[in-house]
Amino acid sequence: MEDHDPDQKRRRAINPSYPFVDQAEWQLAEFIVQRLTKTDINKFLKLDWFKTSRSRPSFKSADQLFGWIDVLPSGPQWQSTTFEFIDYTTARPMELIWRDGLEVVKDLFANPIFSNHMMYDPHLVMTGSEREYGEFFTSERAFTIQNDLPEGATIVPIILASDKTPVTRMTGGLEMHPIFLTIGNIQSEVRMKATAHAWRCIAFIPIPKFDAHADYQTLLHARLFHKCMDTIFARCKVATKIGEYMADPMGYIRHCFTPLVAYTADLPEAQLVASKSLMLSGVHQPFWRDWRFADPGYMLPGELLHTCHKFFGDHALKWCKEVVGEEELDACYKAHHKRVGTRHFGSGVSHISQMTCREHRDIERTMIATIAGATNATPDFVHAIRALTEFFYQAQSPVHTDSSIASMVQSLDEFHRLKQGILDAGARRGKRGTIDNFLIPKLELFHSFAGSIRALGGLIQYSADVSERLLITHCKFPFERTSRQAKSFTLQVVQILNRDETMQRFNLYTLLQTHGAPLVNAIAAEDDIVAETDPTLAWIARTLPSQQKRFHGPRPVRNHFITGLLSAEATAAFHVTVAPDRKSFTVPDLQYTYALPDFAVALTEYISKSSQGAPTTSWTCRGGSVRTWNKFRIQLLSNFQSRVVMPSQIVQSYPPSEAFPFGNCDAVLVQLTESNDVYIAQVRCVFQPTAKKGRTLPRYLEAAPLLYVQYFQIKATPADEPSVGMYRVKRIFHQDETGRIFRPGSIIPLTAVTCAVELVPVYGSKMNRTITAANSLEVCDDYYLNKFSDKEVFHTMHTDLM
Repeated sequence: MEDHDPDQKRRRAINPSYPFVDQAEWQLAEFIVQRLTKTDINKFLKLDWFKTSRSRPSFKSADQLFGWIDVLPSGPQWQSTTFEFIDYTTARPMELIWRDGLEVVKDLFANPIFSNHMMYDPHLVMTGSEREYGEFFTSERAFTIQNDLPEGATIVPIILASDKTPVTRMTGGLEMHPIFLTIGNIQSEVRMKATAHAWRCIAFIPIPKFDAHADYQTLLHARLFHKCMDTIFARCKVATKIGEYMADPMGYIRHCFTPLVAYTADLPEAQLVASKSLMLSGVHQPFWRDWRFADPGYMLPGELLHTCHKFFGDHALKWCKEVVGEEELDACYKAHHKRVGTRHFGSGVSHISQMTCREHRDIERTMIATIAGATNATPDFVHAIRALTEFFYQAQSPVHTDSSIASMVQSLDEFHRLKQGILDAGARRGKRGTIDNFLIPKLELFHSFAGSIRALGGLIQYSADVSERLLITHCKFPFERTSRQAKSFTLQVVQILNRDETMQRFNLYTLLQTHGAPLVNAIAAEDDIVAETDPTLAWIARTLPSQQKRFHGPRPVRNHFITGLLSAEATAAFHVTVAPDRKSFTVPDLQYTYALPDFAVALTEYISKSSQGAPTTSWTCRGGSVRTWNKFRIQLLSNFQSRVVMPSQIVQSYPPSEAFPFGNCDAVLVQLTESNDVYIAQVRCVFQPTAKKGRTLPRYLEAAPLLYVQYFQIKATPADEPSVGMYRVKRIFHQDETGRIFRPGSIIPLTAVTCAVELVPVYGSKMNRTITAANSLEVCDDYYLNKFSDKEVFHTMHTDLM
């Protein structure tokens, strides 16, 4: 952190929190500035509380407090530039509020927070004999640019994002058009988290109302956009031609070049960026025309959030509604089993008039299994939707190889081969009736995905998920802290963003300085597995672990691989709470409460098998007791990046109750040590025998909790039902000597579970309306093993798990 004022630097050597009295006063100042408006701060400081003998802050007003924060060391400064178009006037001046793009790039490139998450050189990553395409620096474009630069040069790839957003509700139209910037040197898993602050807001493009015919408004706005971008990135263009010396996070000076490699935008915004001189948009001087290496053919990659998920909501979902019927589709979605961490559409999916892309994504997960077998859903129709969904899932992979790209292209080709089934079903409809073509602009964009992946790396890193969040944190939230006056709200938002950025820097600086921690973010050895991708929290956790609570960030992923139970090959970690949900149960009580009549028999068989025919006498089903849990957590390593720990998933095993007459129990995949086969099972009970005082239990009873599970039998493979492409399973029933039919159960160790999975009922031509979310896993005959439940599961099952 650099001080430009020698006097402040001298004072801060004595008191790191200067101009504040101490760190406590700084924390108070930071709190009220982040949460109160200027008016509210003045009211707070005038409370009678401060008029008594009680201590009060050394700052007396909001203006004085803001003044102190404004003199703290900060990043690149904001400035204002006014534009005029000859013969075209506006109601208010066209004022661009911006920061110099090159200064922002330098600031990001030198930020010590990211020092352990930086890349500087193109490199090849091989999986067997195949090349991987993941980070930008593994892409073909990185090598092409590097080969055109002087020896020893460093690429600082610029990635931009922008979108217009309304900042007020029901007030008629205050809009903002921010521009965001990050650099490709920062690892994508860090860049993709808005809370990591790897993106910077660098400008607010004016959105004027021109005194001109309505037909010219869009043209003039487009020209203004490109003129503003020219101003913001003028120095970046020069640096791309001749280079610029920059300090990296470790303080080393590098000769850097700043090409624009990617621009994240939805289709209308992308068309604005790629405007051509051939009368397509009226822009004859696009901002990238003189930016070396900038080429819209490369720098506008497929944007997954809008190109894929919004496409699904705008088109594929509507096709399914037309074919299956809204009422039928709603009934099926209402009846899906509820899993913790998964969106459940308890009111159906047809009533939502304005869905977000996140909701589209959640509906995608179960659409194929839901519509399969419906009366009007022909195999070709289902197959086409399935192929399209597979294409979306494959495109979201953070790491690709030539084989995975070929598989993705094959899915798209499969959709085109079968899409006539959608037209034959009459699913494509518009305001004037049935549509007999697929003239959809976004559908054409899908064919660019393979080339973009090879050119720029995984497309998921260029998704608009982050920029959508930045629109909220950098426009809508700050607007709530302004005076909400149309004439000055943009300037006020800029001041708020500048102070927030300054306070974030100063907070980290004072914490490190006060505790004598180094200001260089270096690590001696890299962790074998990574659970924390927030760089600031990771730095503090390593150097000052007791101070982590000082920083408000995303809740860290709890790493159960450190303290939890591990599977035999350490590929999964498990966690149950220290205190069980039921401390002591006799076996008969458990059988009654959980409605598991053969529990004792199954447990006896497990003990006999585990003890090799010599069961222990220290615990028996007749006199022993057990403790039970209603759920457990399972945590896996990422299939794409084996060092990355995924968030844990909850697997439920609740006993029958009034709300869930059959219990509320989830499904899992199981792999037993004596077999390489994988089984599908429903977890009915999580338990562990408890030893009587003075006695010890054998390892097979106390090493880990045990599960009572009921298996499913595979009825059909994906090849047997190619239109759905999933395993179809059925419940297993036995009949005893009295003629009673029941589902048999088995006891397995908790560590035999390999992952949690989702089962979706096979609803058939018309769904049985007695099926509900409370009983859908208990009363249906057949189920689909849903490979679209999440991206990790899809990757596992798409490689033919069983």
